Amino acid sequence: MFKATILLSTRNGKRVRTVSVLDVPCVPSLALTSPSRYSVDKRLMRGSHVIGEAATRAGCRFYAGYPITPQNELPEYLSKRFAELEDATFIQAESELAAINMVMGASMTGMRAMTSSSSPGISLKQEGISYMAGTELPAVVVNVMRGGPGLGNIAPSQQDYFQATRGGGHGGYRTIVLAPHSGQELVTLTMKAFDLADLYRLPVVLLGDGLMGQMMEPVTFPDPIDPSTLPRKDWTLSGAKGRHGHLLASLLLDPLKMEQHNWKLARKYAAIRERETEHESYLLDDAVLAVVAFGTAARIAKGAVNRVRNSGLKVGLFRPITLWPFPERELKALTPRLKHILVFEMNLGQMVEDVNMSVGDKATVHFHGRPGGVISTPHEIADAITKVLYRYELG
Repeated sequence: MFKATILLSTRNGKRVRTVSVLDVPCVPSLALTSPSRYSVDKRLMRGSHVIGEAATRAGCRFYAGYPITPQNELPEYLSKRFAELEDATFIQAESELAAINMVMGASMTGMRAMTSSSSPGISLKQEGISYMAGTELPAVVVNVMRGGPGLGNIAPSQQDYFQATRGGGHGGYRTIVLAPHSGQELVTLTMKAFDLADLYRLPVVLLGDGLMGQMMEPVTFPDPIDPSTLPRKDWTLSGAKGRHGHLLASLLLDPLKMEQHNWKLARKYAAIRERETEHESYLLDDAVLAVVAFGTAARIAKGAVNRVRNSGLKVGLFRPITLWPFPERELKALTPRLKHILVFEMNLGQMVEDVNMSVGDKATVHFHGRPGGVISTPHEIADAITKVLYRYELG
């Protein structure tokens, strides 16, 4: 049975208990359990800097990465921020492959560890991410997506949805994928990513894009976590004095043992599917058409929904926040009253597959996308919504 360690806070201190993951309710971020921890002052910050500050406040004390645009501001920020701390390590590695393996090593010792890159760099890290999934090692992987395939360009894109939600590397594993759509969600989801990684012992992907990494918004942060107060990890390679040694490896040459391990991982993924879906519903109570979009595309779509609502059309927005596990039950529950779904992505159609699998024949699914870094406007999406409604409902 997969075990998870959860920290329970009391007025007189803290205590730790260990429970089966199948008995764990949907656990909120340890960093965000009390809204009163937020300061009233706001900071105007670039998205990449927000991720770095949120990671630091979540107790991340190891970062390894390699430069690539448009996420260079993140390691730049962390290099300065970690220099202010006595217990933090920042490494500009010689390559993406080296960086992810350094993160793997740091995770084995129990540290909260993170790496970041953009699309081509994330591809190079996939072998290490697969090894970490197989070894059940927690880490946070930030992908600030750019246009592709190949080297592509440095413009915002959402072309890495398949890579993030289907595992990306070899072996049939899964990673939790979180898709923020604002500066404030970069705070909350970055911090939540570390808690989910530790809870389920797997890599968690924070999936943004070049626009989100560069734009500036006012944000607030909770008080920082003291890493020494985090739940103890009893599986780490921290020295075997006074106890039996630990072995962390993904090499299982016995096919039966490999099969048993994969069934164990499957049970863990099933528990995650059951407990960790998250989404936002916007103006869907009377809608006949829902726009489904994530990340930056969802912000554009929300503006479009407001435009067509002002014209009297009954349209709403469904925004997946967890891309894996995809909130399929929540979307399917809307179909008795929804007739049409318009999926909007900054690619040629990837999340649309998950939408189709979720709703089946209960609603008609349409698609609108722009690949390669072209950023749609709310007017463009409003026009796409109007065309669908007038062709099928109002024509």
